[in-house]
Amino acid sequence: MRGYLVAGNWKMNGSAASIDALMTGIIAGAPVSSGVEVLVCPPFPYLSSVAAHVAGSSVALGAQNVSQYKSGAFTGETAASMLRDVGCKYVIVGHSERRALLGETSEIVAEKFQAVLDVSLQPILCVGETLAQRESGQTQLVIDEQLGTVLSSSGVDAFANAVIAYEPVWAIGTGMTASPEQAQDVHRYIRAILEAASETVAAGVKILYGGSVKGDNASGLFSKPDIDGGLIGGASLKSADFLAIAAAAATLS
Repeated sequence: MRGYLVAGNWKMNGSAASIDALMTGIIAGAPVSSGVEVLVCPPFPYLSSVAAHVAGSSVALGAQNVSQYKSGAFTGETAASMLRDVGCKYVIVGHSERRALLGETSEIVAEKFQAVLDVSLQPILCVGETLAQRESGQTQLVIDEQLGTVLSSSGVDAFANAVIAYEPVWAIGTGMTASPEQAQDVHRYIRAILEAASETVAAGVKILYGGSVKGDNASGLFSKPDIDGGLIGGASLKSADFLAIAAAAATLS
């Protein structure tokens, strides 16, 4: 059984005081279940303080981005080895906001994916289509390109130590959510791509849904056979909202 991963992507939000309060609530209320892992991904300046909060708890720490380079004269960048040093277990790569706003290509994302694996951390590879792409029937083509680039670069076996997050861009921060059936269709397609290369790897990889997940729609999404949790944005900034999503996963695990 793959179990569930409920990951909070805080994006560029928070302050020392608000994060301290948020983490106090999350640590106190995180479900104790072997079938659910709770993950928080704060902005870089707060990684160390959040690492102190999660120490000794069941909550894992992740980063929102990473450099594709190992070290050197790359001002403002952060190496995967540095993220490992501060206690990260996961690293998000290829988030749609970085692809769209900061020009990250699938080739760059593939390099970051491998950089994370190289230091024994787990990448969370984000893939997903825009509303225009969905309406023009290009969802599968987008997934083929974004996932295929990483598969070609790192190989299917790399996904034995990775997570995939399907995030329909049209549902991120908009209040719109793919129906459980729409999400399941794409998750099934993603798993089928992996199955074509390795049924064993495909059966084991967690595929998360990201796109306006809330406590009241989490159960419907997570009950689908190929949806293994969520990459949560806005709802991860309030402990009660985030924990309601984690609780939905716990009831299904």
